[in-house]
Order: sequence, then structure tokens, then C-alpha cells
Amino acid sequence: ALALFIVGLCVGSFLNVVIARVPEGRRVVSPRSACPRCGAEIEWYDNVPLISYALLRARCRRCGEPISIRYPIVELLTGLLFVLAGWQLGLSIDLLPALLLLTTLVAITAIDLDRQLIPDVLSLPGIAVGLLISTITGRPGWLDSLLGTLVGGAIFFLIIVASRGGMGGGDMKLGAMLGAFLGWKLVLVAILLSVLAGGLVAIVLLALRRRGRKDAVPFGPFLALGGAVSLFWGQPLLEWYLGV
Repeated sequence: ALALFIVGLCVGSFLNVVIARVPEGRRVVSPRSACPRCGAEIEWYDNVPLISYALLRARCRRCGEPISIRYPIVELLTGLLFVLAGWQLGLSIDLLPALLLLTTLVAITAIDLDRQLIPDVLSLPGIAVGLLISTITGRPGWLDSLLGTLVGGAIFFLIIVASRGGMGGGDMKLGAMLGAFLGWKLVLVAILLSVLAGGLVAIVLLALRRRGRKDAVPFGPFLALGGAVSLFWGQPLLEWYLGV
């Protein structure tokens, strides 16, 4: 658990670079990370996950400007998800695909919340990786994965057509990616959970007058949440639902 948590923190630190640069079309490997305000390069000792944020008191060492709370949140969330994956799946053949999926979902969630955008550079390769892993490992199997890709994408395609653009194409590709990793049965569970969660949050926002009926609410984070829950507990939920 400790090893997975540390690896997750490091992956989360890298994801912060992905979240900041991918939507702008910039490279993620180089140049070195720098303060977005003063441009000063960040030294390695100021880039230690969680610890550097606390020691710097959430401020840039050079200019003193505040550092976004998003950075430690992404690092901590990724670390905790890695631990949860290890706890649920153990050191099994399912662990690596789960970690890859969770890593991508964290990045997509943060980008969609910040920019209302799900980059194709994350979702489309995710579809290919999900199909490839399913073919190699047999979990959930290439046919199940292929059907999941088609079902996950088709549902949102129909919604886009019916709503005349009320939902973006990024959600469609994210649904297809979840289907590639989870298979067609569990992607249906993921979509159902995401609709329930998104509807509940929308009702609360409307009741609090934080959003109007015509205001857009990013759906990617809810779909990512549904995908993560379905990854860990989708099969028991499906069996319970069918039993009821």
C-alpha cells in the first residue's frame, strides 16, 4: 500500500503537468516545470509531491504568488486511488490496466472541470490501449471490450444527436474508452451511475442557484466517477441490480 501510494503521488505530480499543458498543445516532457506567473523554473526539491506544497506554504519560492490547490489534490487523489486499486485487485493481472485507466480518468476530470474539454489525445489512445490490453489479458476479452467501445460511444452519440449538441463529442469518446477497459456490461453500469450522480449534483446546483437551467455542467467528471466505481464494484452492483 505504501509503495502504491508513493508511486501514485509521483504519477499525480506528472499528471499536473499533463493537465496544464495538454489542453494548450504543449509538450509534457520538456521544458522543465516553471511557475506560470513569474516563469522561474521549479527545482526538484520544490517539486516533491505534497511535501513541497506544504513547505512552501502554497506559494512560489521566487515570486511568492499562490500555488493552485489543484496540485496537491491531484497528487493525493491519484495516490489514494492507487492504494484502493491495490486493495481491491491485489498484485494481479488486472492491476496495471486499472492503474492506467484511473490515471487517465484523473487527468480528464481535472481538465474538464477547468476547461470544459476532454482532449482527444487522452481518450483516443485510451480506447486503443483498452482494446489491446483486453485482447492480451482476456479481461474482459476482446469481443466484450469491442462491444463496450461501441456501446459506450453509441449511447452518447445518440444523446448528442437528440440534444442537438447539448453534449460534447469528448463525452462520447470517453464513454467509448470506458467501454474498452470495462466491457459492455460494466460500461452500462458506469453510465447509469454517472447519470445519477450528475443529475443529483445538477439538482443541488439549481436549488442553490449556483447554476441556471441553461448553464453547462461538465459531464466528464461524473462519467469518470461512474467508471471508477464500476471498475471496483461494477460486477456486484450489476448482480444486485439484476437480482432486484
